[in-house]
Amino acid sequence: MAIAAAARAKINLTLDVLGKRPDGYHEVEMVMQSIELHDDLEFTPAGRDITLTVEGGDLPAGPDNLVCRAAELIRRRGKIRAGVNIRLVKAIPVAAGLGGGSADAAAALKALNELWEIGLSLSDLMSLGEQLGSDVPFCILGGSALARGRGERLEQLPSCPRLGLVLIKPRFSVSTASVYRAYTAGPEVKRPDNLAMVGAITNRDINGIAHNLANALESVTIRMYPEIRQIKAKLTSAGALGVLMSGSGPTVFGLAGDVESASDIAARYKSDGEEVFVTATVDEQKG
Repeated sequence: MAIAAAARAKINLTLDVLGKRPDGYHEVEMVMQSIELHDDLEFTPAGRDITLTVEGGDLPAGPDNLVCRAAELIRRRGKIRAGVNIRLVKAIPVAAGLGGGSADAAAALKALNELWEIGLSLSDLMSLGEQLGSDVPFCILGGSALARGRGERLEQLPSCPRLGLVLIKPRFSVSTASVYRAYTAGPEVKRPDNLAMVGAITNRDINGIAHNLANALESVTIRMYPEIRQIKAKLTSAGALGVLMSGSGPTVFGLAGDVESASDIAARYKSDGEEVFVTATVDEQKG
């Protein structure tokens, strides 16, 4: 019996950097949100080996792929001897600040927990996901959440109102590690008010959500790639209620009141070779 799974991308409605940790990572506090844009995965029981095929993305399919690492990790945890053939169809851009690799790993942990009848709880899966990456626990939880620590300490928030989104992915990719290495706190850094964002989500206040968008890493990535500033300005001119770079970039998203409005914004956006996606926020807890 094969199992199909959707691995949803994420955006950061806020991202604050609080300082460097003793373990070398940065302490962050951010509001994360699942969106409808997703990769598709299919898991088919096999003999003893874990195999992966990737369609639609320039990704290695070997044992270093996060999906294979996730499969091997949960197989060891469950003391499973069986193998699995995994098919991954990519739709989320790679190295784009949308958590595609983390989402794929999260989907693999959840699906294989079911396929192999291991019986791990959601909390167990999230703890396991920490070993693979800071965003994996959120991608397992889904929905709307306030994240702290490296991003693995999560507080589920009330459902975000359904918002239309226009995602603009430039022709270049960004290394998360290089952005964090270049980060320094200073007056040019726009730090978020996370409590205000949580309040806006709780009150289903779309204008409040748009007003409180802020990402402390944005100024760093814009220094490296000034095109991001131009993308933000073009999205605003096209009618977005608010615009922000997601994660360490380079993808920029524009908020709209609904998907139809997002489609209108995308139609008005003058693309200069960037990829343009129309999608929406989603409450993962409701499927």
